[in-house]
Amino acid sequence: MNAPCKVWALMTETAVLLQPSFILQQRNYRETSLIMDVFTRDFGRVPVLAKGVRKAKSRTAGLLQPFIPLHISYFGKSELKTLTVVEMAQPTIVLKGQALYCGFYMNELISCFLHPYDAHPELFSHYHTGLSRLAEGSANEAALRNFELDLIDMAGYGLQLDYDAHRQKPVDPAKNYRFYVEQGPVEATDGRFSGWVLQAIKARALTDREVLRAAKSLMRTVIDEYLQGKPLKSRAVINNIMAIQQKP
Repeated sequence: MNAPCKVWALMTETAVLLQPSFILQQRNYRETSLIMDVFTRDFGRVPVLAKGVRKAKSRTAGLLQPFIPLHISYFGKSELKTLTVVEMAQPTIVLKGQALYCGFYMNELISCFLHPYDAHPELFSHYHTGLSRLAEGSANEAALRNFELDLIDMAGYGLQLDYDAHRQKPVDPAKNYRFYVEQGPVEATDGRFSGWVLQAIKARALTDREVLRAAKSLMRTVIDEYLQGKPLKSRAVINNIMAIQQKP
């Protein structure tokens, strides 16, 4: 996402001005304030204190919600920054139904995989694109798989999908493979993933149902491995919703 020409980001010792941002999560702080985990374009995840925004006359609280594109200004020398300005960016993004929970899943992944103040401008752009695709409502599964692949790659865990390291040769689309997170595909007659499916995932050709099912299984294995068994609350919610929808 390119910020308008009148919007800029400036880092001094204590201040950041009008930084493109999304709120990942928030919690109440004292009687009238919020502490937010904010995903910024140029500074990564930043903890921000929004003072007094829960007061009855506050005009800011309605903007401080996940999935709303914002430009925010904040200052502070400590790890927890203080919000000074918040403006809504364009275009707006509206998530409804299952897409809303998919958005929370993306937010939870960012919180789990990215360290505070670890800047990822390209991932910020992919996140914005992913939210926009969810808002369209036509390809939620593909939007999630694309974002998972981007996140894993940019967090430093890039996947090897098209080369059998054990046999020192490219993946054969006609053969089956087991997948090992740290190594990649290994040819095996009882492998869960066909070579052509792995090639499709590598190429982000995520339209075929078989490819989508395989990509979901593969990415779940990868994410669970790196999270070391830590459960994802948003994933459980999505699974429950899908189970209910599939009931006759």
